[in-house]
Amino acid sequence: MSHKLTDGGHVMHVGTLARVEGEGAMHIEYRDGVVTDVQLRIYEPPRFFEAFLRGRAHTEPPDITARICGICPVAYQMSACWAIEDACGVEVTEEIRLMRRLLYCGEWIESHALHIFLLHAPDFLGYDGAIEMAADHPEVVARGLRMKKAGNDLMDTVGGRSIHPVNVRVGGFYRMPTREELRAVRPKLERARDEAIETVRLVSGFDFPDLEQPYEYLALRSEVGYPIESGSVVTSSGGAFAVQDFTKHIEEVHVAHSNALHATLDGAADPYVVGPLARYSLNSDRLSPVAKDAALEAGLGATCRNPFRSIVVRAVELVEAFTEALRIIDGWTGSASPNVAVPARAGEGFGASEAPRGVLFHRYVLDEAGIIRDAQIVPPTSQNQRSVEADLRTMVEAWSELDDHALLHRCEQAIRNYDPCISCATHFLDLTVDRT
Repeated sequence: MSHKLTDGGHVMHVGTLARVEGEGAMHIEYRDGVVTDVQLRIYEPPRFFEAFLRGRAHTEPPDITARICGICPVAYQMSACWAIEDACGVEVTEEIRLMRRLLYCGEWIESHALHIFLLHAPDFLGYDGAIEMAADHPEVVARGLRMKKAGNDLMDTVGGRSIHPVNVRVGGFYRMPTREELRAVRPKLERARDEAIETVRLVSGFDFPDLEQPYEYLALRSEVGYPIESGSVVTSSGGAFAVQDFTKHIEEVHVAHSNALHATLDGAADPYVVGPLARYSLNSDRLSPVAKDAALEAGLGATCRNPFRSIVVRAVELVEAFTEALRIIDGWTGSASPNVAVPARAGEGFGASEAPRGVLFHRYVLDEAGIIRDAQIVPPTSQNQRSVEADLRTMVEAWSELDDHALLHRCEQAIRNYDPCISCATHFLDLTVDRT
């Protein structure tokens, strides 16, 4: 809704932004056609998970942090496990790492399918939501739901359940799935990979606004393969550092207009970006051949800097996740030990993994009894807040001639480019545009 002020200014309000997770507000001010202020106001109360962790045993973070998000619980579990194991000086076996990667593939599949088909595609196809879109494109929505279910089934098999998996523990798993259990989900994954390839073709045909972002990209990079469950940090400017050094490079800062912290990289004033665009641009050479072919057919180069084309990159990552899942299942013998011992000791540990929305950092300080004395969690949506604001500033100045309705739609779509998980960072969006 919008109205004019008595001084000739203009205010636009949106009570709730649809098709993102969470609530909040945005304020945009114009002066003579120039944007003078953009604020993403995340006003939902802090959730205090870091405080909850203090005083708990070192074995508890995988179960506690999984509750931060029902869409990406595995991301929190994996980053927590890596950090605790780092603090305790323990390395898991290659088989455990592979099974973590397989579970994470399930999460990428269900999260990306949900975002592409139910949250983001309606923007490009001109619908208010997935229900309206389903009336005209029932098979498109059904395809997305089938792929999401394939991911959920994989998480059930490996993690014990798809929401807040119960089979994950520090040091590995409580039990490993058998070869027969994994083979049982394979046909559904194989069919879904074919549908993921079709999805790349579908979304690459959408009409994308012309917007290129100049921001620094940050992602993990693994020694082998596309980064999912682990890796070290690389940036688009050529920077590289170990996960154990992330607090030396990434600083969280409080801003008055938000209950979620912003993040800076090496003290730079400009924002940095995590997520699919950063992952792809820093690791496109690590994609499997089938995913590389899908990206090439979609017209993606070695890098992608248009945030509106993030839906295409997510679709390519869907192909990659299905391909990786099939590869791991085909090589699984079922004979591996499910976990390694992680005895308590005093220390500080760091862990990171690639959540569907970008790099997720954890840090824990343990005492000699393994009790958590300090905890720090840096979610991807929090890291992307400054780039979201910068995108909106650029867009509103470029498209200020649009009427309020069209401008509002473009702003909402730009925010959904990041698939923000505001339940992780706290929440979004009420939009205020003040034109004077």
